[in-house]
Amino acid sequence: MSSSIPILPPMIALKGVSFRHAEASVTANELDFELYEGESVSISGVNGSGKSTLLSLIMGLKTVSSGEVCLFGQSCQTEADFSRFRTRIGLVFQDPDDQLFCPTVIEDVCFGPLNQGLTRIEALTIARGVLKQLNINSLENRITYQLSGGQKRLVALACVLAMRPEILLLDEPTNDLDPTNTQQLIAVLKELSLPMILICHDADVRAELADKEYRLEMGEIIALP
Repeated sequence: MSSSIPILPPMIALKGVSFRHAEASVTANELDFELYEGESVSISGVNGSGKSTLLSLIMGLKTVSSGEVCLFGQSCQTEADFSRFRTRIGLVFQDPDDQLFCPTVIEDVCFGPLNQGLTRIEALTIARGVLKQLNINSLENRITYQLSGGQKRLVALACVLAMRPEILLLDEPTNDLDPTNTQQLIAVLKELSLPMILICHDADVRAELADKEYRLEMGEIIALP
């Protein structure tokens, strides 16, 4: 009697997705893409090619013109559909100021776990552990808007990691980071070993973190050799 191992659906799937900006520029043109468990991929492309928009389409922050977005095997078409999965996918924005809004670092990092229903003590324990993991625990009580660009970027990542996501979407995570913090970030991401979509201009960082490389060009996603 033979037995077969079930094939899991992709964690993220874009099926024939198209998106056009108001000024008529095309970000996605019947684009197909899949991310499976255990995969880490990078997406490169010139400025304005639509890389950040692509992540917003995956999260339902922008609405596709046509096609279908599937998360964890489920088709997502409405805000309610996407909201079910947003806590399972950690998106780090290109601009950390879009992500940080609490007065202090520790409050920002605790915000997600508290919204997930954890107690204040549980949220603090997780937040402090993540800050230590990223080697920024000294920033715990700092006022967020007074941080440097690189510090804000690491705190934004800490906010996402504190929610214990199953997938990471990282939009230029090493911008503003010095070489030491860049290597610290790479080490942490390797240790986490989460499925990941990485948008990054730095070819060395892409080589360290991504198993597959794609390029977004004229609304099409092209697998690189």
